[in-house]
Amino acid sequence: MDELAILERLVRRYSPSGQEAAAVREFARIARELGYAVRIDAVGNGIAHRGNGRPRIDFLGHIDTVDGELPVRRRGDRLQGRGVVDAKGPLVAGLLAGREWKGPGEYRVLAAVGEETDSRGARHLVRGRPPEVLLVGEPSNWDGVTIGYKGLVRAEARFRGARTHHSSPIPTAMDRAADWIGAVRSYAAAQAGTSPFRSLTVKVIGLSGDAVNGEENARVALDVRVPPGTTTAGLIGALPPLSRGALATPVRIEPVEIDRTSPPVAALLSGIRSVGGRPTLWQKGGTSDLNLAVAAWDLPAAAYGPGDPRLDHTDRESLAGSELRRSVEVLRVALERLRRSVYSSTIGRRSLMNSP
Repeated sequence: MDELAILERLVRRYSPSGQEAAAVREFARIARELGYAVRIDAVGNGIAHRGNGRPRIDFLGHIDTVDGELPVRRRGDRLQGRGVVDAKGPLVAGLLAGREWKGPGEYRVLAAVGEETDSRGARHLVRGRPPEVLLVGEPSNWDGVTIGYKGLVRAEARFRGARTHHSSPIPTAMDRAADWIGAVRSYAAAQAGTSPFRSLTVKVIGLSGDAVNGEENARVALDVRVPPGTTTAGLIGALPPLSRGALATPVRIEPVEIDRTSPPVAALLSGIRSVGGRPTLWQKGGTSDLNLAVAAWDLPAAAYGPGDPRLDHTDRESLAGSELRRSVEVLRVALERLRRSVYSSTIGRRSLMNSP
């Protein structure tokens, strides 16, 4: 089997958030060829599954990419193109790893839409019944496992004021916006932790102003990354007050940190060692659908997938076939270990419930 050729089929379906339909259809074709039953749900997620009943293990990947189509090129054993790393490579690895799944129980591979924007695909999925175990397809290199993601608050502030001459000592709306940005940055600096993952970080992602008739307006958008141990509500309550302004927080995603001894982490580490790797545990400054799923389902989980995370969202996205093949074997070993352990624990619970 040419694993890289399968990935190339999916990568050639350019699928920025909001334009995933063609890629989801290709995902469905590939999954059926590999022996999965497939459906597409109400919001456009592709859902491939093998087996039935409990326990269930879900592999939650995403099929959308950031904007910016790249030429798709295969050079020897390396594939280049938008989404090769983030995150069609991990999604294909999840499909290939489960092609021999025989149960008991069910294995699902979920090609979620919208992860790079509003996570509408994952938000729809977590309304359903949770699996016993969740693996999330995100790049961590074939020998790494991601056990933490920071949270996110998108803070949007608007400042208004009377229009004055620029020589006036009265601060403009933009002056007050700039002062507030500085106060937020100072607050973040005071919360510095022992590492970037443990620290609050702030980026200005929007800044604009205008004057209409006698009124001035200034608008600020901040991307605030929240470390574990801090809730988004707690952060919002601690932000410096606005001077004659209004604050909105349209995006709030809680941070997540996974216990290093949890069954999914242990199973993935075992899989990496079985292929001769020395595992690395990742804690990332971004967010993923793992944040949403763990918050909604409160279940054992971890993130894993081939690809160098440093290539996320760049024009240098590429993946070697050798890495894809190793990650498939890692996942295959991990799934088998999880299937046995989760099935045994489920049967044990049922026996206790049915005993006199």
